[in-house]
Amino acid sequence: MNILSTKSEYQCSFGPENYGEGGEILPSRRCRTNTRNRAARPQSMRGCTCHFVVKRLYARPSLALIVYNERRHVNKSGFICHGPLDRDAIGPRATNIPYISNEIQQQTISMIHLGIPEENILEKHIEGIERYCGSNVKFNSLASQHVHKLSMIIKRSTHELDLDDEVSIRMWVERNRKSVFFHQDTSESDPFVLGIQTEWQLQQMVRFGHHSVVAADSSFGVKRLKYPLFTLLVFDSRQHALPVAWIITRSFAKPDVSKWLKALIDRARSVEPGWKVGGFFIDDAAADIDLLRDIFGCPVLFSLWRMRRSWLRNIVRKCNNIEIEREMFKRLGTIVYNIWGGTSTSVALEQFMLDFVDQTDFMEYFRVSWVPKIEMWLSTRRNFPLASQEASGALEAYHVKLKAKLFDDSHLGALQRVDWLNVKEGYIASTSWHRAFQIPDSAVTMDGKDRLFAKVASQKDSSVTRIVWNPGSEFSFCDCSWSLQGNLCKHVIKVNTICENLQGYQPSMSFRSFEEVLMDLWRKPVDDSFELDVSLAWTHQVIKSKNLLN
Repeated sequence: MNILSTKSEYQCSFGPENYGEGGEILPSRRCRTNTRNRAARPQSMRGCTCHFVVKRLYARPSLALIVYNERRHVNKSGFICHGPLDRDAIGPRATNIPYISNEIQQQTISMIHLGIPEENILEKHIEGIERYCGSNVKFNSLASQHVHKLSMIIKRSTHELDLDDEVSIRMWVERNRKSVFFHQDTSESDPFVLGIQTEWQLQQMVRFGHHSVVAADSSFGVKRLKYPLFTLLVFDSRQHALPVAWIITRSFAKPDVSKWLKALIDRARSVEPGWKVGGFFIDDAAADIDLLRDIFGCPVLFSLWRMRRSWLRNIVRKCNNIEIEREMFKRLGTIVYNIWGGTSTSVALEQFMLDFVDQTDFMEYFRVSWVPKIEMWLSTRRNFPLASQEASGALEAYHVKLKAKLFDDSHLGALQRVDWLNVKEGYIASTSWHRAFQIPDSAVTMDGKDRLFAKVASQKDSSVTRIVWNPGSEFSFCDCSWSLQGNLCKHVIKVNTICENLQGYQPSMSFRSFEEVLMDLWRKPVDDSFELDVSLAWTHQVIKSKNLLN
């Protein structure tokens, strides 16, 4: 004998209350409004009396008996109140949806939690639906939406703990005290700051940052995120950039930065009392260098990867002629190189803008974004040692990987919410520097006559050859897709490493910067003078630091 397991009554979502015209509360809307949720809201109710009872059997849980008490979508007066027969109805019509049993639902949820690719989950989900509803193209589309929505809900549940962003952050901080090294709520006097560092990140910071270099990626999300993300990174044994701390804040005022930097260093020294940084890389000329020197007590180096990437990306985006693109990029590189030659930057920029005045889109971007601050960037470039291409490539690889992850999770509201960033880990990426050394020297052919370009044969497809223009320069231009996105590609690095050993090519900017530092030390001392003592002390410090690195 079959026994009923459940008996549930369901009411049409457009009733039984009446919020429409002539109803108790709100008049009908005469225009359609877009909402995230397609289900009827209270003000959408039209007094519909349609309702039914669903009965299920223990013995046959996949079957259900539906008993309609009122099948028609009518109000108490018996008039059609919504739906396709309602002349005043506005918005989407009724839709047939496939039946999804509890078994299918639980199987889908379990597969999402296991991290199985969404394509595979959808395939199994559709197979389950077809057992009950048969094959239907429209049902497959609805199933795809359902799986994607479930996946989104589960992903969000790991960090979006409350609909209110600030409440969600506080809840997350309380649950993850071990991973928070600094937290400051927004107030009238203080800005919001959240510093995140997991136990694993702390270990890597202590291990790879001690007597070595720490770098900053300070530009992520400045234009698009609600709160920009500042990352501190170290370099592992393979010279990959590892994120060892994330700071989420809008404020980079000296008092605020000083607070969280000191908290971070105190945390590292609680594990390793003698922990000390050997050098600090910055990627923003506006950084407070004096503060970094005071807190870390180490030399500060400057990386040009942000400037190079920004210029190349916008040249490719805003110009339509590849010959003009590579010539513009070369000219900008020449302006940067000429800081050692005594050439007036303002004169060189004026000539550059005159020569390419017809490239209106790029020139508008350049005037607005770079002309007001380029003197500051070149001054920092002149006054501080430069980071190598290897280090710059590693920083860029991290930034690009993080950006790709942002766009991958943008459907989770990552652009609007802060708490999306709380759970992001594991941004290690292979760098162009390492990929460049997988290219044999025999694959590179130099232009022996004018030295205008070099050719790099593809290792995967012998019929493909990449051309690198302006070889030997950090502002080389390659025609591969990775380079055309603004990135420092493996072909440019490979060609430049070969050019270092050939006569007639200028040295890299980082090497030229290194020469300037050494020449400056060599010029200053006068025999038996105080300057000699200072230079001697600096020389011993350099030798000591080098021995510690070895």
